[in-house]
Amino acid sequence: MRNTFYFIKESIRIFRNNKLSNIFSFLGTALILFLLALVIAVWSISSRLTVMLREEAEISAYFDRDAGNTEELLNLIGQIDGVREVRLVDKEEARSRMEKILGEESGILDLFDENPFEAYFEVKIHLDRMDSVFTQISALKGINYVRENREALEQIEGISKALEVLGYLVIAAVSITTLVIISHMIRQGIYQNHEQIRTLMLLGAPDGFINFPYILLGFMLTFGGGVAATILINTLIHQGYGMLGSTIPFIPLPPKSQLMYGLSIFLLSVSAALGILGSLFGVSTSKKRN
Repeated sequence: MRNTFYFIKESIRIFRNNKLSNIFSFLGTALILFLLALVIAVWSISSRLTVMLREEAEISAYFDRDAGNTEELLNLIGQIDGVREVRLVDKEEARSRMEKILGEESGILDLFDENPFEAYFEVKIHLDRMDSVFTQISALKGINYVRENREALEQIEGISKALEVLGYLVIAAVSITTLVIISHMIRQGIYQNHEQIRTLMLLGAPDGFINFPYILLGFMLTFGGGVAATILINTLIHQGYGMLGSTIPFIPLPPKSQLMYGLSIFLLSVSAALGILGSLFGVSTSKKRN
């Protein structure tokens, strides 16, 4: 602690000795961490969308008009394991829903003399039990046809899993790249100051005293890159969040403050950890080489 000022001053001197290379290392680290934040943000939004769709997963069961008591069918479907909720959608509601979907083109429905839509049961289910629920509802007497949106749900879930895998790959790539950049910078700084290091060793300076300015420099550059990436991603989210919500209104965006806070904590934590690890790795490899 008594040598804190010396360590900071020495780190600044080492930075100035190879200023251009260190500046590029800082900018490269900031851009890499910014790309990581983008992937994490998209991953967070897609995961939220998948969870919402899983909760809203539903199938439509069409029944025979002459089936008799629809209330009995409603109760039977509601008792099936895997069914969360079931309700009857009458013909008028089915027509109203289609009018909302068609929008300005809904006038085409006026060409029909009678309501062309049929009443059906809207069944919300647990997605992991879709096959069982589908089979049991189809087997009920009075059910003519069961429609499910399994393909769309499976595709969305597949995209979410692909983004999750991509997120892990990007995290691994960013970690390795940052470690290589920082360790290379540390080794280069040690090589350029080898005469001074040798003098300190002859004077009896311990390894920790010699190495700490390099570790501090690596930490400051990487953490500074994390701060710059945090400012960039927060600015992007602040400027584009409202635009994205109005352009694609059906995407369930997480609260802006929550997303910005989570990404900020993540980036600063990752940059601090990578800065320390990269610096230690650079010092250790330089020591082995010497």
